[in-house]
Amino acid sequence: MILLATDFGTSGLYTGQMRMVLAARAPSVPVIELFADLPAFDPFRSSYLLSAYGTPWSGVPGDAVVIGVVDPGVGSARAGVLLRAGSVWYVGPDNGLFSMIVRHGRDRRPLEAWQLPQAPGTASATFHGRDVFAPVAAGLAAGQMPEGCSPIDPITLDREDWPEDLPEIVRIDPYGNAITGLRAASFPGVNALRVGPRTLARARTFSDVPEGAGFFYANANGLLEIAVNRGRADETFGLRAGSPVTPELSPTT
Repeated sequence: MILLATDFGTSGLYTGQMRMVLAARAPSVPVIELFADLPAFDPFRSSYLLSAYGTPWSGVPGDAVVIGVVDPGVGSARAGVLLRAGSVWYVGPDNGLFSMIVRHGRDRRPLEAWQLPQAPGTASATFHGRDVFAPVAAGLAAGQMPEGCSPIDPITLDREDWPEDLPEIVRIDPYGNAITGLRAASFPGVNALRVGPRTLARARTFSDVPEGAGFFYANANGLLEIAVNRGRADETFGLRAGSPVTPELSPTT
């Protein structure tokens, strides 16, 4: 299958045009929208989400191809890249979007990377998702490595100045739950999370707290997430992408 992970939004023509290319070039391959609402223009925060939701260790099946497009530098000198982590392929810009996949996949071999050749002259300057990455992904789904790729060290795709875990909100989901960039496995002893002036206790699931109560938990993909049982955490606590959070060992308020 081919998975789309973009900041294009759930309406409009961009995803449709990419799907059109994929349907023409790989008509028998299912295309799934993994994300249509990654943080817009923000490969930094998007990288933490993609590592948690779009990898073989998060349940993506082997030989899937992920097209990642969060690309404020499209048409610039930034390169296009191809990454293989385990048995999953990734196609997209070299702007840090795949940084955490590389970081968290260093012990999960194989981990290989290539730089794509320069975009063809027929490609638009502003839509490489359709004109560059989708054709490459369709070829990979058919077992065809694109021509003209240059092997590179995959570690060069990792932005070393980006933290291992990000103590911020990286996404608000449709229910108002606030997903952090903190992996639960990195904080097994943390049972409190400071959010602005409030400190929230850890719970296993929604029904473990009263209706209207706020809490945090390890979500289904291994990230710490803030929620309100039958309410919206974003509105209750004034959260948005970029809001800081602080793990603590015990509640203080």
